[in-house]
Amino acid sequence: MAIAVIIACALAVVNTSMWAAANNNKFKDKEKACSNRTLDGDYGFTIEGLLGIPGPGIQVRGVVLQHYDGNGNITQVDHVVIGGMVPPEEWRPGTGTYTVNPDCTGKATLFPGGTSGPPLVLFFVIVKHGEMIRQVVDGNATIATGNKLD
Repeated sequence: MAIAVIIACALAVVNTSMWAAANNNKFKDKEKACSNRTLDGDYGFTIEGLLGIPGPGIQVRGVVLQHYDGNGNITQVDHVVIGGMVPPEEWRPGTGTYTVNPDCTGKATLFPGGTSGPPLVLFFVIVKHGEMIRQVVDGNATIATGNKLD
C-alpha cells in the first residue's frame, strides 16, 4: 500500500511540473508578442514619487488619462500636485510618442503642456496582456501605474 501511495505522489509531482512548465512557456510566448498595437485605448494612471533626488525630494502625486492610438502616438490630460501646490492648469493637456518592444517593454516621450518645455522620458512595462502599464520617469523617482479603461 505504501509503495502505491509513493508512486501516485511521484506521478502527481511529475504531471504538475510538466503542466507548470507548459503553461509558463505559453505565458512567455504571449508576453513576447507585444507591439505598438498592444497599447490601443485609454488608460488611467496614478503618479507618485519624488523630484529633486538626490536631496530631500519634493513630493509628486497626480492622475493622468492617456490615450494610446496603437500607432505610437499618445494624447493625455493630467492633474499633478507638486510639493502640495495646486497645478496652475486644472487639466493640463499633453502629447507624445511611444515605442513598444516585442518583450513588452517600451519607451515614451511626452510633452506635457505643449512642445515648448523639455520632454518627459518614460520607460514602461506592459502587463496583463495590455490591460496595465507600469512606468517610471527617467531621471527622477516618480512612478505611475495605469489600468486600461473599459
